[in-house]
Amino acid sequence: MQISVWNQLIASLPNSHFLQTYEWAQVKSKYGWKPIYVIWSDRSYRSYTSDQLDLLDRSDINAACLVLKRTISFRGLFQANVLYAPKGPLLNWNDESLRSRVLNDLQSFAKKEGAIFLKIDPDVLLGTGVPASEDEREDNGGQVVMSELKRRGWRFSSDQIQFKNTVLIDLSASEDEMLARMKQKTRYNIRLAEKKGVTVRIGTQADLPMLYTMYAETSVRDGFVIRDEGYYQTVWQTFMQSIEPNAEPLTAEVNGEVVAAIFVFYFSGRAYYVYGMSRETHREKMPNYLLQWEAMKRAKVRGCSVYDLWGAPDEFNESDSMWGVFRFKEGLGGQVVRTLGAWDYAPNPFWYKIYSEIIPRVLDMMRSHGKQKTKDFVGGA
Repeated sequence: MQISVWNQLIASLPNSHFLQTYEWAQVKSKYGWKPIYVIWSDRSYRSYTSDQLDLLDRSDINAACLVLKRTISFRGLFQANVLYAPKGPLLNWNDESLRSRVLNDLQSFAKKEGAIFLKIDPDVLLGTGVPASEDEREDNGGQVVMSELKRRGWRFSSDQIQFKNTVLIDLSASEDEMLARMKQKTRYNIRLAEKKGVTVRIGTQADLPMLYTMYAETSVRDGFVIRDEGYYQTVWQTFMQSIEPNAEPLTAEVNGEVVAAIFVFYFSGRAYYVYGMSRETHREKMPNYLLQWEAMKRAKVRGCSVYDLWGAPDEFNESDSMWGVFRFKEGLGGQVVRTLGAWDYAPNPFWYKIYSEIIPRVLDMMRSHGKQKTKDFVGGA
């Protein structure tokens, strides 16, 4: 009952996202975060805990937001809260009156909770296309929202949890049209994978330990940081066991050997490519190209209209660490979408400054430790 009430509610709002679902809240609740569900009706706004969702009245709801709350301690001297609304709040951001209400209430909420800051990163469109290209288009509505946030004292966050830019593929076209939008080399590599005997199947929960091992190998090879196996098992199993939203792994195999895989999440007519992993063996057979093509076709069959390739560079040049991945995604025929990114509201600027100076150092140490743990895991796997 709890799952269907909240998820059905947010699915009816603009830019609904799987990171705002009940399932994501339950994942984060196992890792130190307390979910708070906030809704706005025509008359007021109210907040609920997970235990109170059965009391939620869905009538006249025009905005909603999952807020994650975490209590941190400064060397045992005192405690304070940080708040994060992943890909929220959800509303029609072009509705000036509603936008003002939501921001006013969130600012009051942050003060009431004694928060060092509240971070939001809604999918508010700033523009499409690669900047300075002939395809670039600006969105005036997003510029208005950004100006209002600045006027209210919100700050563009130095800690961007999610990608602020991504590549979206329109799945409403026919398969032939989707292929035609791809770059010639991408189409060639898809056909090459098929010719070389690469096959794709839907993974199961029995595959998850193997997939984490491959993900760890990928992180060591490509130099990015991942969490421990328990975290991913929690995420994957939580969404795989759900109906809506849902997630599934797709594996690419050569002669029965898994050589690459991706995880695709589904919610409210959109599919998201979130995790990708591969092995060195058989890379020349281009399994990743066939995986993405099969994922697009499968998402289309499931009724999705958009396939989100989950991330594009902040700076669209070769100096950006995501440039190589972006070139691969660009070949699939999608459109670059640039959004607002993460913004922080800090009721107490002094403690926000202290937090902003300390936390990056702590995170750097944690990332260094995490990289070493992953290397040790891969070495012993």
